[in-house]
Amino acid sequence: MSLGTVTPILRMFDETLTRAFYVDFLGFKVDWEHRFEGNFPLYTQVSKDGCLLHLSGHFGDCAPGAAIRIATSDVDAYQAELIAKEYKHARPGVAEVPWGGREMTIIDPSGNRLTFFNREPEISA
Repeated sequence: MSLGTVTPILRMFDETLTRAFYVDFLGFKVDWEHRFEGNFPLYTQVSKDGCLLHLSGHFGDCAPGAAIRIATSDVDAYQAELIAKEYKHARPGVAEVPWGGREMTIIDPSGNRLTFFNREPEISA
């Protein structure tokens, strides 16, 4: 028996702002979108490298204001990439944290908190 990866579901309110944030700013791509009918809320998957996120406009799927942590290979390089985009809603900084490592936290348009951190190097046996 083994466990697989976790795919968080994050609430979204404004599809246009959410797409601009995740795709244009953070560099994710849209993998697929689903609506039960034409005027129903959007449920979509976005991804970047090995990170998958589901974004939902449906009431009850999840609560706004979630907090997730996403491992990166180089949080400083990602921060520099984001700053260069001059996104008007965020200028994320990287900080040393008391428990060790460096982190960058960004709030999405629906109040969800994404914390990117340097992945620990793998220890060989």
